Amino acid sequence: MRILLGIACVAAAAAAAPARADEDQLYLDGAGRYADLVALTEKEFASGIERGAARLGWLCIAYGKVKQYTNALKCADELDARIARGDTTMNGRYFGIEYRSDARPVPDMVRADAFVELGRYAEAVKAGERALEWAGKDNPDATWSQWPPKRFRVLILGTLVIASSLQGDRERASKFLQEIEDTSIPYVGAPIVMLNKRNSLARAYLALGQYDKALENLEGTATASLGLGILNALSSYGARGDSLADQTEVPRLLMRAKALLELGRLDEAKAELDRILGNPRIRDMGDLYWLAQFARGRIAEQEKDAARAAALYAGAVEVIEQQRATINSEASKIGFVGDKQAVYERLIALLVEQQRLPEAFDYVERSKARALVDLLASKKDFAAEGADPQKTRQILAQLDAADLASRGGTAAGDAAAGGTRSLDGVRQEMRQAAPELSSLVTVTSTPGEELKSLIGENESLVEYYYQGNDLYAFVLGRDRLAAAKLDAKGLADAVQAFRSSLQELGSERWREDARALHARLWQPLEGSIGTTRVIVVAHGVLHYLPFAALLGADGKLAIERYSFRSLPSASVLKYLKPQVAKKDGLLLALGNPDLDDARLDLKFAEDEAKAVAGLFPESRLLLRRDASESNLKKAGGVFSRIHFATHGRFQADEPLSSGLYLAKDAENDGLLTVGELYAMRLDTDLVTLSACETGLGKVANGDDVVGLTRGFLYAGARSIVASLWSVDDKATAMLMESFYGSLAQQSKQEALRSAQLKTREAFPHPFFWAAFQLTGRAD
Repeated sequence: MRILLGIACVAAAAAAAPARADEDQLYLDGAGRYADLVALTEKEFASGIERGAARLGWLCIAYGKVKQYTNALKCADELDARIARGDTTMNGRYFGIEYRSDARPVPDMVRADAFVELGRYAEAVKAGERALEWAGKDNPDATWSQWPPKRFRVLILGTLVIASSLQGDRERASKFLQEIEDTSIPYVGAPIVMLNKRNSLARAYLALGQYDKALENLEGTATASLGLGILNALSSYGARGDSLADQTEVPRLLMRAKALLELGRLDEAKAELDRILGNPRIRDMGDLYWLAQFARGRIAEQEKDAARAAALYAGAVEVIEQQRATINSEASKIGFVGDKQAVYERLIALLVEQQRLPEAFDYVERSKARALVDLLASKKDFAAEGADPQKTRQILAQLDAADLASRGGTAAGDAAAGGTRSLDGVRQEMRQAAPELSSLVTVTSTPGEELKSLIGENESLVEYYYQGNDLYAFVLGRDRLAAAKLDAKGLADAVQAFRSSLQELGSERWREDARALHARLWQPLEGSIGTTRVIVVAHGVLHYLPFAALLGADGKLAIERYSFRSLPSASVLKYLKPQVAKKDGLLLALGNPDLDDARLDLKFAEDEAKAVAGLFPESRLLLRRDASESNLKKAGGVFSRIHFATHGRFQADEPLSSGLYLAKDAENDGLLTVGELYAMRLDTDLVTLSACETGLGKVANGDDVVGLTRGFLYAGARSIVASLWSVDDKATAMLMESFYGSLAQQSKQEALRSAQLKTREAFPHPFFWAAFQLTGRAD
């Protein structure tokens, strides 16, 4: 009854709605007219009106709503400065009523929303919690109605639920959800605040998978939205060509359809989705468009209409791949916290079932490309071979601008007319100016027929795809493409158990684990491989697996039958640098850098670096303080081989911050990060990372390893040898000496295999020799 009274009040107030000339920031915010709010406020500031909190707070909120994230974050900083000087009040009129509100929660509220949409979830949680401290406190310098801060509070809590869910912290998300439930709504302003609360609860329950409660709150928003629909209709909302249904009803219908689908009410969900997909504006609402297609495809799949499902999934992928970064914008606003890799997963599964193997293989590559592009989306500084650095930065800036314009529902022609170049045009220029860089910032894949020609003679490529409950392996050769569906049940636990058993140096337990993994991952493919040289493209948890140590049913190790090299994706074959004239004597060895902590000293690593340097007459040896990041950056481009004998840092939550520890000085902090490598250029035939866990990178859903190996490949290294775990120093020194000693007579791939087999003679347990793997070129 209270909600209905609130709607009646809104309807009555709407009858006395002010003329358009009297509309101010608060009014436009309440009406959801954020583009108008931005235009009005920017015009006022340009005319000389003071940039005070009264208007600035609403402008910051509006910038975020129209997806101008850079402006939103700058505005939040400016508002913080005003608040620090005592300017803490936002004001405005709403249907003749004067409201004054505390601006103090707004800067961090705006940051939290922006960070969620930019995929920076940890920062979003921190900002949201800071904002929450102010949303509800009284401002002693202002007398204002209680509904604006209450509104801020439920909005902030809703954002915190989503950010925590996207981080995988369901416990924290549930705590914030309960705080929304416990927030009482005052009578003044009840319709708008109640709608905000209902929406926050609906998307929170949706994010946490409590679909029945999400549906219950969605029914409540329908009632509250009726009152706001009257309000907006009478405020000339449609005069700008916007449709209230497009802005509020489509997201609500999609939330409802999602809840119905997950509750098994397929007919109702199907009706809602068909209604959404029939809306002509849905194509301009990218995040919502792919979500609707994906959900409708799931229903088609359950109805055994595989062709329709595959077409819908492919349509969703096309929308997903239009973006440089997976910004969650509308998806996160309505509580969709699943990742976009699930679309690729279902499409690939259907294509394999239908034996459309070339298409399935192509989507596997596109899936991995999408994951890599997402991971690198925050980077602005890339080095591009043969491209002008200034032009590269300019194209990247244009790409981001066009991307954001497209997210705002701006048609390509409108974007161009407004000074923002079309997304397709910028992409095309990027492909022509810097094709390898283009593969990092846009989703691209290399056609299967081209990849076949890049595979060596007597060589096969084995690519795994591991997502959700599905595990597929593709075998690509110069004249064939085969695929198999493998047993995915408990795979992560099985790989972890194998790695754990490899640490038990006095035990043979590893044999049982190695044999079981061989039976499920390798044996089903042997009939299709048919070669002794193999390229392995791992995926997910398989990046942690030393394939050379798998044990066949006959008791022979995989390394006894095969020589291996690895790649982060098959498409990388296209970008591997060809070998140039050999400069065999030019090796740079960095060993046991001084890290200001005696516990981190690596005595055998220092001996290893000395031994390796001694194999090459024109080598340069850098130890302790000389083994610095600065010296590497100054001299690294001169040497054809670089050997690191040092500690590495693996940071799963921030993979671009993973790196190698070197000595620090006044110029550099001593950590050579993955992110830095993408801005470096090397002309290096071989990089060896003889360090702790340097081959590892973040393993995320659908993601390939974006670790130091991938960074060094982009920087210009042709091949990388890296370890999968912290290896015994003495065994490593022996292996490395043998490896380098064989390079004059053998390829890098065969030299590593020979060194591993030789080390095995002295140290039979795989722990001592199986950690190292070659990535990149074999020669």
